[in-house]
Amino acid sequence: MEGVVLGWFILTKTDSPFLAGAIWSARMSLNIMSLFAGAIADRIPRHKILAAVNFMTAALSILMLLLILSGRSEMWHIFSIVVVAGMVQVFQMPSAQALVADTLPEDRIANGAAFNTLGRNVAMLLGPLVGGVLFKVSGPEGAYLAVAALYFLSGWVAIYIRSSGITQNRPSESVFLTMVAGLKYVKSNQLLWATLLLILIVESSGWTFHTTVVPIFARNELGTDSTGLGVLLFAFGLGAVLASLFWAMFSELRNVGKSMIASVIVWHASILVFATSQSFFLSMAILAVTGAGFASTQVFMLSSLLGNSRPEFRGRVMSLRSLAIYAFALGSMTSGATAGIWSAPVAATVVGTMGIVLVIILAVLAPKLRRL
Repeated sequence: MEGVVLGWFILTKTDSPFLAGAIWSARMSLNIMSLFAGAIADRIPRHKILAAVNFMTAALSILMLLLILSGRSEMWHIFSIVVVAGMVQVFQMPSAQALVADTLPEDRIANGAAFNTLGRNVAMLLGPLVGGVLFKVSGPEGAYLAVAALYFLSGWVAIYIRSSGITQNRPSESVFLTMVAGLKYVKSNQLLWATLLLILIVESSGWTFHTTVVPIFARNELGTDSTGLGVLLFAFGLGAVLASLFWAMFSELRNVGKSMIASVIVWHASILVFATSQSFFLSMAILAVTGAGFASTQVFMLSSLLGNSRPEFRGRVMSLRSLAIYAFALGSMTSGATAGIWSAPVAATVVGTMGIVLVIILAVLAPKLRRL
């Protein structure tokens, strides 16, 4: 919701697509703090961190609302709030993702990962729609009021999260040494570093497809407008939701490593097929498969990271997953440049081929991942 509301507010205020894109670069600019956030998540009860993050973000949303109501909001006000909100939300993923495992017995962690992915995909599917409708009906004021209320509600709910009885050992050393210990722990565990490398691969390849290549493909190859692009992305989101719902139905997931590698290959193979499509409806069907591969990969990656991390290291492990956003930023720029210089089908072919080749190389170099 907030993504759509903030983007449209910037566009209506400035009529600048550059600023609408730059606002999200500003929000991600302090993601380098993720490892520090993970160390904190391994020292302080995670549900308290999650509650604090949501309450603080709600406060920042209310501040944005007051600026809008006053009619005195300037670009530097908005960018300042967004940068601070981005810094606060760096602490969200390590705490929230680790809590998926903290609240479940070990044999249900994979099931929890599937439900977590389902929730995120439903939000991805419905959030922009709700945000867009609210912006049109009640303007940025009503939309930001709803955003602030949801953040506050999330914080309130987080207070009542309780673990399944797993104790989270508090590191006694400094925060810096806690960060170093986390890096050493991941380096010593092939399953963890291999999964994190796989995340870097898909963030720089497959993730860039539906965010960067599909809009260009929709306009230049399929000759459709923004409505058509919305329909195409809805098909992608629907495939993602159905796949995550399918995996959530299993009480226990087996052969996580093999399934993860297979999901990445299906995801990127569908991108290669998409690159050859000249039909709008065929493209929709292919994107549904792409979304299913995307969601399945997310389920197995989260299951691998949480299921193979000791409770006292989960915050730091998930913080390294957060750092992969920089691989996405680089991959997105590269994919956009490729589509601009050659074409969207060429960019899709490069993305799909790169993802398949790199994941096969990783599977050869990390035999424990194949046997997981």
